[in-house]
Amino acid sequence: MTAHTNVPSPPRLFEARRKIFPKAVSGPFRRFKWAVMGITLLIYYVTPWLRWDRGPYAPHQAVLVDLEHRRFYMFAIEIWPHEFYYVAGLLVMAAIGLFLVTSAVGRAWCGYACPQTVWTDLFQQVERLIEGDRNAQIRLARAPWSAGKIAKRVAKHVSWIAIGIATGGAWIFYFADAPTLARALFNGNAAPIAYATVAILTATTYILGGLMREQVCQFMCPWPRIQAAMMDERSLTVTYKFWRGEPRSHGTKRAQARVPVEPVRPVPSLARLADDPSLLAGPGDCIDCGACVAVCPTGIDIREGPQIGCITCGLCIDACDDMMVKIARPTKLIGYTTELDARAEQAGRPAQPPLRRLLRPRMIAYLAIWSLVGLTMLFALGARTRLDLSVLQNRNPLWVRLSDGDIRNTYQVKIRNMEARPREVEVSLAGIQGLLWDEHGSRATAGHSLRLRVEPDKVAKVQLFVAALADGPPRTDISFSVRALDREGGGDTDHSFFERPETPQ
Repeated sequence: MTAHTNVPSPPRLFEARRKIFPKAVSGPFRRFKWAVMGITLLIYYVTPWLRWDRGPYAPHQAVLVDLEHRRFYMFAIEIWPHEFYYVAGLLVMAAIGLFLVTSAVGRAWCGYACPQTVWTDLFQQVERLIEGDRNAQIRLARAPWSAGKIAKRVAKHVSWIAIGIATGGAWIFYFADAPTLARALFNGNAAPIAYATVAILTATTYILGGLMREQVCQFMCPWPRIQAAMMDERSLTVTYKFWRGEPRSHGTKRAQARVPVEPVRPVPSLARLADDPSLLAGPGDCIDCGACVAVCPTGIDIREGPQIGCITCGLCIDACDDMMVKIARPTKLIGYTTELDARAEQAGRPAQPPLRRLLRPRMIAYLAIWSLVGLTMLFALGARTRLDLSVLQNRNPLWVRLSDGDIRNTYQVKIRNMEARPREVEVSLAGIQGLLWDEHGSRATAGHSLRLRVEPDKVAKVQLFVAALADGPPRTDISFSVRALDREGGGDTDHSFFERPETPQ
């Protein structure tokens, strides 16, 4: 059998990753990114160590997710498991807030405050400190392996892993008392789950922030594919003003005025110069220096128009403005603008006032929903009782006949004291003429109410007995009430039934 040597190889369906070496840049957007990165990292690493005095019966960590006791503490706010709707409300507010920000300024969250962006920025800065800026990193990548190259690579990856360990360590401090857990970690006495969590978060931080970087934004994150539903022609995006920049020249040129040969009509797409470039006399302001591409953390060319890889971080604006100053041309060849403002500028008309750009139905709707959820949660927090009652009737047996002919029902009662101090409470019965006592009392000591002590931040579980006359309907609606006996007062009510036999004997 003859071997076929000219069989074509199958086509490649995926392009291999091209490593990106972002160049350092200075400017207002870069300084703003430094500020956001510093503030967010400070909040993340420092918050577990903040103290908040809640009295002798509650933890003193300002922000704590206490899984053991099923509590969530945030400064003066304490959330119990049955109040999880507050956490759900915060998540709803975060989602609507993200929609609001995206409608106004595009992917500002992605460009400045997203954890992937913040940690990638941090890792890239560490890389620059060890290996140098863009050109030095490219030379090092192409250079053969040597002792110097190995030393730099080891130092870089060890630094990245150290940042990952600090990231994972800070995360677990939110779930236990930070000083106590830190000592246990270093002494080797912490729970295995603590070490496992630190290891997993170290690995994810190292891989996502150090190795994958822009691939997370372009291929893993769903937000770039969702954001289009939140944006319209009045949303701010980073835009290359092609009507100024095209046709490009190569190298520095003399400053000259762009003279329209005929009125420039708005075009539906601002991605490329769709109209005939001969509409403008003379070369454009773009000298094709590539500075905007060199500084981009995702490696895109903003001059090709809106792309899924653009996180609107503004670094290309800083780089382009710096070059425009050097060649004596107006800045903001690349800048934040809306589709409407870009068309207006292209046609020589003034841009919309910022307030008019923001006050549009989409923005008002998002802001109204966000405010409504927030105000509802604030009202619920202010009006919620710190004493809660739940009653469950025992069904086996449903009722018991006492020696004097009265009927007794049994109830499991839970009294939740959500204060960080012990409280004296009174439980009373309504809806039936009956007597009430607990497992520590007796029928002889029973009364119409019962006083109990509930420990701080605890749920008291009490078995209560209710006795009433046998004459009456088979089922009677009753209610149990609890009220605090201290100055603050407060209380709660829960409903149940009193059961009797169908026919009295």
